[in-house]
Amino acid sequence: MENSGDQFDAIVVGAGVMGSSTAYQLAKRGLKVILLEQFDLLHHRGSSHGESRTLRATYTEAYYAAMVMDSLRLWEEAEAEIGYKVYFKTQHFDMGPSDDKSLQSIIANCHLTSIGGVIKPTKAVSMFQTLAIRNGAVIRDNMEVREMERDDVRGGVWVSTASGERFWGRKCVVTAGAWMKKLVKRVSGRVRHHRGVVALAPYGGFPTFASYGEPFIYGTPSLEFPGLIKIPVPGGQGCDPERRKWAAPDPNALASVKEWIRVTFGDRVDASGPVMVQSCLYSMSPDEDFVIDFLGGGLGREVVVAGGFSGHGFKMAPVVGRILADLVVNGEARGVDLRHFELARFEGNPKGNVKDSEDQVKFSHSYEDEGTISAASPN
Repeated sequence: MENSGDQFDAIVVGAGVMGSSTAYQLAKRGLKVILLEQFDLLHHRGSSHGESRTLRATYTEAYYAAMVMDSLRLWEEAEAEIGYKVYFKTQHFDMGPSDDKSLQSIIANCHLTSIGGVIKPTKAVSMFQTLAIRNGAVIRDNMEVREMERDDVRGGVWVSTASGERFWGRKCVVTAGAWMKKLVKRVSGRVRHHRGVVALAPYGGFPTFASYGEPFIYGTPSLEFPGLIKIPVPGGQGCDPERRKWAAPDPNALASVKEWIRVTFGDRVDASGPVMVQSCLYSMSPDEDFVIDFLGGGLGREVVVAGGFSGHGFKMAPVVGRILADLVVNGEARGVDLRHFELARFEGNPKGNVKDSEDQVKFSHSYEDEGTISAASPN
């Protein structure tokens, strides 16, 4: 042990929204926590940056709707602590063919989950990091984790970085996004299937939205650019996050979106072309359900992994952080059924959870690689 400062109750690897929320939750409970980020803080290379994500509870799966409603309370609780807003209420509008199974399911349960809003992602990540520091957490960026090994003498985990620094933690939480596959493979050899919508906006403007059918479209009002809306295009190619191509979107995909805008909005929205285009990285699971579990294997229950948020996890970052903190502190998550998120669901069934509405998971089934890059921003 180099010095006592290298010892922690919990080491969190990955300072995107999930890791930052987890560090905040752990530090708030009085644990000594360090949050490690391989790049600069608040970078744009992963899935937790930008100016808008949708907060909606219109899910076909009841377990997600419940998590969103719980997260809404935690978003507002964190805002009260920090003293500024990252969540802005708005209306939400779902549309699509009347016989679409997903839309029918959403309509059936939306009276219980009628909320909508926009979250500012980079600002939200910064909020969680600031609150974590206020509660005593240590945050270190440009710290690429290279190795993890169990301490067989006293338990816990040793975490080593590319710069040669080592940290000991009683527990370790890995929230590495699209880098999860590589990191888990390197430290344990255990690799799972982890793949690297329209409404009125705040202030009486355009809503967040989702359009089911072909093409599947969703979007948010653009708070940072008044008068514009953001329309993400699900799709893209599987990629290694280290070799990501910052290419323009597929012209065919862009053409289908332009036609959708023309047919749906007529002359109310200019469909001639985008004002700006940016690609984002998705970390997909085969069934588009999250992965939240103990890693197992040689690292047993000392390491918790959380990933595969599949482009719809950002809104639930507060409750995911709380769940991960529960797993670290109590060994179980209280009040939440994690069976849908277990690694074991892929054993004997590489597609994972069976969905009633198969059209909901067509996106990830078109990829053979676990890391995916999309022209769309996660919602």
